[in-house]
This record gives sequence, structure tokens and C-alpha cells, in this order.
Amino acid sequence: MSRILVLTAHRTPDESRINQALIAAQRPLPNVTLHELIRAYPDYRIDVAREQELLEAHDAVVMMFPFYWYSSPAILSEWQDAVLTYGFAYGSEGTRLHGKPLQLVVSTGGNAQAYTPEGYNRYPVADLLRPFNAMANLTGMDYLPPHLVQGVFDMSDERLAQEAAGVVQLLQKL
Repeated sequence: MSRILVLTAHRTPDESRINQALIAAQRPLPNVTLHELIRAYPDYRIDVAREQELLEAHDAVVMMFPFYWYSSPAILSEWQDAVLTYGFAYGSEGTRLHGKPLQLVVSTGGNAQAYTPEGYNRYPVADLLRPFNAMANLTGMDYLPPHLVQGVFDMSDERLAQEAAGVVQLLQKL
């Protein structure tokens, strides 16, 4: 069974029923390390050595976040800037992440139709997430198709439970 590092990035995790439900569903999984970045680093001062050790100790990496302004919350961007360094994650000696799957779990306020050429966001989420694909490529990671939890603004409790179960199934297949 693969050891999976789930990096959760949310500005206000206690205010998000979606974030709370997804985390609660994953918590019982024995092979999953849930790492809430904003709780670990509320001052945004990332412990690079600790984070690199976590990456090396796991077989797969999941980045779970709400889609803010067509990107991730700032804490995940800061984590990437600090942790994915030359010589560790990329460059001729930076091979520590090679071959590890990278799975994104992204929640969006808008539904799937909102992320079409006809929708108000004009572009598919997969297109807007290309910087993560490029990051995976540079670091030698295996970029998996993003798992989207869409339409969260008006999501019923029943559908949220189904979405959380879907994330658990996704992790169990990694």
C-alpha cells in the first residue's frame, strides 16, 4: 500500500464545510498523512527540511485545495516556492520526486458548466491547472488527471458525502 502525503491548502479551513468533510473522510485511512499547511505554518514560514523529509517518506503526493482566482491558495504557492528547490526537486541532482504520482483534488464554487468555453470562466479547469502539470514535469513527478469537486456553493450534504467518498476511493487507488 502506497504512503500518501495529502497537502491541504485552505485560507480558512474551519469555515469550509467542503474542506472539513474531505479531510474527515480521509482521516481514518492508515496510509495517508494529512498535512494542513495553514495550520502548520500560519506565519507562512515553511520548514523546508521537514517538508522535504515528508516528501521523501511518501510514495505519492496529493495537493487538495479550493480554486481561488484560477490558482491555489497562497500557502500552497509559498510551500512550492520554499520546498521544491534546485538540487532537491529539479536540476541535474534534483531527482528526489522522480516517479512519484501527483494528484490534485480541487474544489470549485462554480459547477462544471461554468468552466467551459460557454461558461462564465471560459476555460476548463484542466487548462487553468497547467502550471501544476508543468511543475510535475519539471520535478519528474507523474501528473495525474485532476479530481474536481465542483459546484460547492450549493452542494447538498448528500452530494458532499458522495464527493468525500470519491476522494477516499481515489486515494485508495494511488
